[in-house]
Amino acid sequence: MGKLSHLEPKAIWEIFEQICNIPHPSKNEARIVNFVKQFGENLGLETIVDDVGNVIIRKPATSGYENRKGIILQGHLDMVPQKNSDKNHNFETDPIEPIIVENKVKANGTTLGADNGIGVAAALAVLQAKDINHGPIEALFTVDEETGMTGAFNLKPGLLKGEILINLDSEDEGEIYVGCAGGLDANIVYNYQKEKSNDQHVAFKISLIGLKGGHSGMDINSGRANANKLMNRFLKYATRKFHIRLSFIDGGSLRNAIPRESFVIVTLPSELEHDFTAAIKEFEKIFKSEYGLVEPDLKFFAEKVTKPEWVIDRVTQENLIHAIYGCPNGVIRMSDAMPGLVETSNNLASIKMNDQTIQVNCLLRSSVDSAKKDLSEAIHSVFVLSGAKVEFSGGYPGWKPNMNSPILQVAQQVYKQKFGKTPEIKAIHAGLECGLFAGVYPNLDMISFGPTIRYPHSPDEEVHIATVQKFWDFLVEVLKNAPLNN
Repeated sequence: MGKLSHLEPKAIWEIFEQICNIPHPSKNEARIVNFVKQFGENLGLETIVDDVGNVIIRKPATSGYENRKGIILQGHLDMVPQKNSDKNHNFETDPIEPIIVENKVKANGTTLGADNGIGVAAALAVLQAKDINHGPIEALFTVDEETGMTGAFNLKPGLLKGEILINLDSEDEGEIYVGCAGGLDANIVYNYQKEKSNDQHVAFKISLIGLKGGHSGMDINSGRANANKLMNRFLKYATRKFHIRLSFIDGGSLRNAIPRESFVIVTLPSELEHDFTAAIKEFEKIFKSEYGLVEPDLKFFAEKVTKPEWVIDRVTQENLIHAIYGCPNGVIRMSDAMPGLVETSNNLASIKMNDQTIQVNCLLRSSVDSAKKDLSEAIHSVFVLSGAKVEFSGGYPGWKPNMNSPILQVAQQVYKQKFGKTPEIKAIHAGLECGLFAGVYPNLDMISFGPTIRYPHSPDEEVHIATVQKFWDFLVEVLKNAPLNN
């Protein structure tokens, strides 16, 4: 018996636990694709795998519901692979270890994959169920949503038959989403030269750890620290004060996750060692004084290490530090149309290096295309002026709200009747695949909802157990009350 098998609704939790046992980080979804394919085939349902790995499973209407509009239940198969630095875990080979902490399900030191494993499990549970009423059902499971929306980008026209799409990738029970932001990746590259380390220098590894990180759309307005920005803040000071030379830098990992950790190796004149270590402690106090309430586990420290043979050339080092300092990050503008919604943001997501280049990656989001374009020009200007090569890729459109949506009206009525209150109707700053679906299937009537998931894209990810039952009950009733065919 699994750790989650006693939770309700059993149909969802048992399938979700099976999903946890199958490694499925973005770009490595072959095993989860095969699992879902076999799931559909074992039920005797029409099952299709398209050219990129999207899976479509069709289930006929239950008796008496043949006159309902066809509904597409949609979720994505990949998960964000994030772990604590002290956790030994290989996302490509190791299963996720779910644990129950009070009234929540989390993972042991890694992301849980409730984003979007719970949504996938719910769709599979509908396909498996023999005791719920519904019209024609299609379940669409897309690949690589988290790192490129590859599945949604490559979805072919004419493949889907349903008129209504319910996206199961939202993360606040009691809220129905009708719109989302579009996104754009900024890919920045510096070419650098190696210079021999100074014989009179000593070396330190500087670590910034313990930040919460989180989803760069959902959590961008939470006030959390960006590890790349904080580390760079110290580097600029230390370049001027201690004449440091940078040999190694590694901050953040995924474009859609707020960076939680940053590590650098620097050299500096040996006679400045004492003042340098004192400055590290002082900056930790500064960071904690500014972010202590939202980042209580922040740690900033340095340890002496063997001196590297080489450092990055001085010009590139200074250009990089100045550009990172000047790069816009976090919330750029709030929405005028929908109070409380972030309109435009940037996540300075990762800084990586190899033997020849330093790569900086950002994810820009906006529900206003012109604002996204303007932000891209600002980022382009900052980095081009510093000698970097800048390219933009992976752009995807936002999803424009339709407040007259027939399925939205049904969902609002069902929720109020079942739970005694009106659900909130919202747009989301995160990217959902609905915008891309609308480009291929412009007549789709779409909404999105899900259970409450907190801290997605970080090892603190958790799903609130009680909300999964409400999510399931709501989904079942919406399917039962789907609009009739005209």
